[in-house]
Amino acid sequence: MDTNKTIEILNLGLIPYRDAWDFQENLLSEKVSEKSKRRIESDLPFSNHQLILCEHPSTFTLGKSGNPSNLLVDEQFLSDHQVDYIKINRGGDITHHGPGQCVGYPILDLECFFTDIHRYLRLLEETIILTLNDFGIESGRFPGYTGVWLEPDHPQRARKICAMGIRCSRWITMHGWALNVNNDLTPFEWMVPCGIRDKDVTSLSRELGQKVDMSLVHERIVTHFSAMFGATLMAKERPVSHPLG
Repeated sequence: MDTNKTIEILNLGLIPYRDAWDFQENLLSEKVSEKSKRRIESDLPFSNHQLILCEHPSTFTLGKSGNPSNLLVDEQFLSDHQVDYIKINRGGDITHHGPGQCVGYPILDLECFFTDIHRYLRLLEETIILTLNDFGIESGRFPGYTGVWLEPDHPQRARKICAMGIRCSRWITMHGWALNVNNDLTPFEWMVPCGIRDKDVTSLSRELGQKVDMSLVHERIVTHFSAMFGATLMAKERPVSHPLG
């Protein structure tokens, strides 16, 4: 069976979280429909996959297994600070998105690559680990948790720099990672990040002591992502179906 390992890189810039979520859902629905048609027309070609890169205005998101009590502020506080709060259909608990954070949403049909969710998550983590290494930051995995951590071998100093949470339907992925680059970390004090009470959160700029060029972060992520999945990449301009036009 011929498959397609071409991944389109879609940089949507700063986009409201709900709009990006709707955009992902539309892409996933298209791929599910395509798979259904292929059962009837076996020679139907595979469409390209997508890697969405973007940033969001200040937003808390709570995963489907998350505990609402991990948000430590009330609705009035959120309103006063112009922060959205959205319950979503990814795995994981609560996290925060804000400008200056590198958010990545791979929309992949894993049947074109491999059918192993554990392996998929480890490759996403490895993509971020290699990217951080390019900036001189050593990172790794913290036993029992997803995401990417600094000093994971020292529990008292371990701090999270990248959160991850995904959804997979019929082997098609959505959601992904949130890598702290230049974003304000104050909102992480208003919650229990990922439901973990005794660990700090950090960012690339905090660790380096200076602001980081986001375009360079994107470039390194895309390079490592391509290598991890053995994919051909295709840069694509903002699609006409983008919810912001």
